[in-house]
Amino acid sequence: MHDILIKPALEKVKSYYIVFWVINLALIVIFETGLLPEGVYAGDARMEYILETIGILLVIAMVPLSLKLFSRVLHRKIDRIPFAEALQQYQKWSLIRVLLLLTATLYNIVVYYLTLHSIGALCLMIGLTASLFCIPGDKRIRRELQIDGEQEPADVQ
Repeated sequence: MHDILIKPALEKVKSYYIVFWVINLALIVIFETGLLPEGVYAGDARMEYILETIGILLVIAMVPLSLKLFSRVLHRKIDRIPFAEALQQYQKWSLIRVLLLLTATLYNIVVYYLTLHSIGALCLMIGLTASLFCIPGDKRIRRELQIDGEQEPADVQ
């Protein structure tokens, strides 16, 4: 029973993760190909400071929030509800986690290309590295939802 429900949920969560990486890479390609302007605020110390500070604060807030909030929700809410509903909540909170990280990474890509300073790139790398701790997998979803790897016994007729 669990396997039937887990497989589509896992595919959905994997798609969130893939879209996260595709969007980040697409924005980098758009800037690298010159479709969006680079260095607009290069040399404007005040604007660079403001943009980079916001980028740093976003990473400081979003990375721990995306990792710790998800863990806290798993233990406080999802563990206490029926499995089918828990799986839906797992998918919802996985999407929220990816969106939190996406906010930080996209903003810092833009900051890097607008200011041409490495602070935006550093914050981007922190966000991308944090996403590696969110890689979905069958073992991970079973562990986080506290499901044994064993098959459930078939109904005896």
